[in-house]
Amino acid sequence: MGKKRVMVPVEKLDLSAVKYEKEVIQAPHLAGFLFKLFVGILEMPVIGSFVVSMLKKQNKIEELLLNTVIPEAPMFKPEFPPQEEEPVISTLDEDGKPEDRVDKALKCLPHYDPIDRVKSDPSSPFRYWKIRDYAHAYRSRHTTPSMVAEHIISIIQEFNHRKPAAPLLISFDPEEVMKQAAASTQRFEEGNPLSILDGIFIAIKDDIDCYPHPTKGASTWMHEVRSVEKDADSVLRLRRCGVIFVGKANMHELGMGTTGNNPNYGTTRNPHAPDRYTGGSSSGPAAIVASGICSAALGTDGGGSVRIPSSLCGVVGLKTTYGRTSIKGSLCDSGTVEIIGPIASSVEDIMLVYAAILGSTPEDKISLKPAPPCLPILSSHDNLNILGSLRLGKYSPWFNDVFSTDISEKSEDILELLMKTHGCETVEVVVPELLEMRTAHLVSIGSEFLASMNPDCEDGKGKRLTYDSRTSSALFRSFTASDYVAAQCLRRRIMHHHMEIFKKVDVIVTPTTGMTAPLIPPSAHKYGETDMPVTGYLMRFIIAANLIGLPAISVPIGYDKQGLPIGLQLIGRPWGEATILRLASAIEELCGNPKRPMSFYDVLKC
Repeated sequence: MGKKRVMVPVEKLDLSAVKYEKEVIQAPHLAGFLFKLFVGILEMPVIGSFVVSMLKKQNKIEELLLNTVIPEAPMFKPEFPPQEEEPVISTLDEDGKPEDRVDKALKCLPHYDPIDRVKSDPSSPFRYWKIRDYAHAYRSRHTTPSMVAEHIISIIQEFNHRKPAAPLLISFDPEEVMKQAAASTQRFEEGNPLSILDGIFIAIKDDIDCYPHPTKGASTWMHEVRSVEKDADSVLRLRRCGVIFVGKANMHELGMGTTGNNPNYGTTRNPHAPDRYTGGSSSGPAAIVASGICSAALGTDGGGSVRIPSSLCGVVGLKTTYGRTSIKGSLCDSGTVEIIGPIASSVEDIMLVYAAILGSTPEDKISLKPAPPCLPILSSHDNLNILGSLRLGKYSPWFNDVFSTDISEKSEDILELLMKTHGCETVEVVVPELLEMRTAHLVSIGSEFLASMNPDCEDGKGKRLTYDSRTSSALFRSFTASDYVAAQCLRRRIMHHHMEIFKKVDVIVTPTTGMTAPLIPPSAHKYGETDMPVTGYLMRFIIAANLIGLPAISVPIGYDKQGLPIGLQLIGRPWGEATILRLASAIEELCGNPKRPMSFYDVLKC
């Protein structure tokens, strides 16, 4: 029996006595046949339970859940205190037309010079085409959505024939793409585009409904038990703006992994290094944006699944406040840690897509009482003054706990640049109970995943999951009702800690991930792999935004010595998207032009 541990009430915790504990995950790294054998053992009635119990004890999960007295009441979903209005912002009508919100977002962006943007001088540094570049090209008749669609279709078909398989999309209908493109082309010919997003190509992660495509969650069977009859709320809002959907993007099966490995369809490769993972679970969305094929993509983020692949692929990924965007019409639409968020190559494109998809459900409006959605007015003369007033929270022992010092050093360089250029102040803070936070998140997302999957798993579909998903399921089944309640008590403590930090700072800054893109072992192609230490590094700074619902954004800041992208994460107050978008835009400007990925396609061809 473990020794009873009693936590002091959260308001009495002495932060000066808090010591940072490095995360050490005790679990085997397995791939290939050994991994298959391990899963067989895990699923044995008695032996499997013993192995899971041993792993939980080695990683202090039982100590934190079974042997700990937590004095706080449970918080079953995020509960946010009222927040002050952010300065120099444009407020959006979440109940209005998405195309009107996009038009308002457009007015928040800096001046656009089409002549400077479309110069094709070979000596010019690499840069991604932005949504405004496509819109200008369409309006000036340099190209049409139909012509761009033809380029994209040929590229996707090439990807689909690669050996070994490494698809960006796992549901793709060229006729459907051309049909949408033809309608958009006609609107431009008639001079009536629906919005700046008309004719913009966007990929949708395979756990979000996009009619008429099936939603499989990159499994082999989900479409057999769940039909798609209409778009998810976020997809419908984009469709009303004239967006062209290229198809359903590859992902880590059912979102239960951080690398993007998928033996079912093939693992999407990192555009910067094809022998490395993209990160997950939104692997296809991040890769298709980083490759230049789509301007943006929608992903889901329940444990970093938008931010991790965005960081590893060198693009921007926004995780919104929980409840800011509707998750109706997704496989995770009953969870308490997940959101649907955009991935794009620039902050301004993130703002345009975010403006289109935002809008809380009626239920969340009642329970969460969201502040009105808003965007920073980047074109305002006061924008620089606001940047200079920002206080950036940094917990140094955590910030520096990375696999490679390239990450922490590059991140530190950006903080110094922000101070020198804009006057931003870095404030040392303490983020206590990080191990408790990770455990509470694991139990929450795992229990909610299992609750949604149980009917189908009991019906025999569980055996058709990948070995990676089956490993996770074996762990999740070991969690009890009391474990889940204990995790929600910890959630309330973690919320209190962060709200206290936000009394001192405006944004918490961390690297997005503790390591850059990991190598794909050749033995992982057929059966997948389990590598929890790698998962620990990838999720090191991710959890707070999911467990307590805070907004966060990953913005690329450079590369390590191997040329792999590094991302910086900005975590904001509840409903504080405008502040982190403002700061992300400033960081983007300081970092200059990105490096051209090894796998890049110029589909606009101006």
